[in-house]
Amino acid sequence: MKFIIAIEPGTDTTAWGVVVPDLPGCFSAGDSMDEALENAREAIDLHVETLIEDGAAIPAPRPLAQHQADPAYAGWVWAVVEVPVEKYLGPAEKINITVPRLVLARIDEYAKSHGLSRSGFLVEAARSAMRA
Repeated sequence: MKFIIAIEPGTDTTAWGVVVPDLPGCFSAGDSMDEALENAREAIDLHVETLIEDGAAIPAPRPLAQHQADPAYAGWVWAVVEVPVEKYLGPAEKINITVPRLVLARIDEYAKSHGLSRSGFLVEAARSAMRA
């Protein structure tokens, strides 16, 4: 799963800070940009594991532009990290569904343009609909 992170650049005396805006309370840091990114992945993994164990849902991601408009993150650097948190949701299961050809073509086009697989898009669409 992909997560947007906000990175506060470090200085000679401070570490690089990392916040995951879509996961309230999830943050990390590192002495370098690379270390901050790696620590962010670990923080996200542990945060999501705790959410799932507590019976909570993974919060719906918001658009990057919405995060960038938040004045609290002015001057921060943005990145997207992939963290394999799906392992906490149980094993994947194959299903057989029937979808009109035109709708399937639009799903595939949308998914591809957003860097998702067909299955990934359908899962995210289902999660979004169930949260609403």
